[in-house]
Amino acid sequence: MNTTAPAGSLHIQGLVKEYRPGVPVLKSIDLKIDGTGLTSIIGPSGTGKSTLIRCINRLVDPTAGAIWLDVGGQRLDMAQLEGAALRHSRRHIGMVFQEYNLVERLTVMENLLTGRLGYLSAWKAWRRKFAPEDFERAYQLLDVVGLGSFANQRADALSGGQRQRVGIARALMQQPALLLADEPTSSLDPKTSVEIIQLLGDQGRERGIPVIVNIHDVELARRHSDRIVGMTGGHVVYDGPPAGLTDDHLQTIYGGQAWMQ
Repeated sequence: MNTTAPAGSLHIQGLVKEYRPGVPVLKSIDLKIDGTGLTSIIGPSGTGKSTLIRCINRLVDPTAGAIWLDVGGQRLDMAQLEGAALRHSRRHIGMVFQEYNLVERLTVMENLLTGRLGYLSAWKAWRRKFAPEDFERAYQLLDVVGLGSFANQRADALSGGQRQRVGIARALMQQPALLLADEPTSSLDPKTSVEIIQLLGDQGRERGIPVIVNIHDVELARRHSDRIVGMTGGHVVYDGPPAGLTDDHLQTIYGGQAWMQ
């Protein structure tokens, strides 16, 4: 199996999102993420971390700004695409969800194969006519995420950590150029959280793609990220290596000192 995908780079310019007119959640965000590595977005609840992730893949429509995704020699403005062009471009962006978003009654294998639906014609997608290489890729990815013997297990019989591993494998089935994860550890115990973050970072580096994670656990982000983006009030107030994230930065991001005691 070819584990590589077209390496993507992401360039966000002046991104604004308003759910109510005149009340922006994101306030002119500028970010550029090239190459591989794990970028963690930290910040208090309500500051726009999940909104930022969801604007990138257009689960949420931005109000203004550009979201440039460079992949395979093409430069796509995800903020402007619609219809078939948007559906086609989304294939390049894998997504891992906080609550897994698996089809509970389907097997692990069937859930993984849904990651290839965007590559099928409407007729083949309706009939679930997957190519032999899709099954081969799925079995190999199950080995990669440590679930090699779970192909025929129903999703609703899995633990939270196992479900998240299926979610990661499903996202990788797309052979994405960019991998996003929206609070992938928030429902998991500390040991499993470390395993999931390490798995995301390792797969990004192995496949040569950037991984962007929205995460609440600051120490987990510090230990396992290549880059940290700190947000507060809809703004980016820190962007740099984990080693450069000081207590002063954290006070700016989260406000006050009591939570740090």
